[in-house]
Amino acid sequence: MKQKDFHIYLTEQERTQVISSLIELKNSLIAQGRYTDAVDDVLIKITKARRKHITVRYI
Repeated sequence: MKQKDFHIYLTEQERTQVISSLIELKNSLIAQGRYTDAVDDVLIKITKARRKHITVRYI
């Protein structure tokens, strides 16, 4: 079964908040002695994601 692709559009401020939250989660997991592989994967995907500028129009 093919995995679904999801697209999320974030402002620069939202993107920064997501990255800092993931880093805090990773630090918390390290302090607990747990694995951080999943958080690392998401961090890599977010930081390497292509940035696209879009205009939102409300009708």
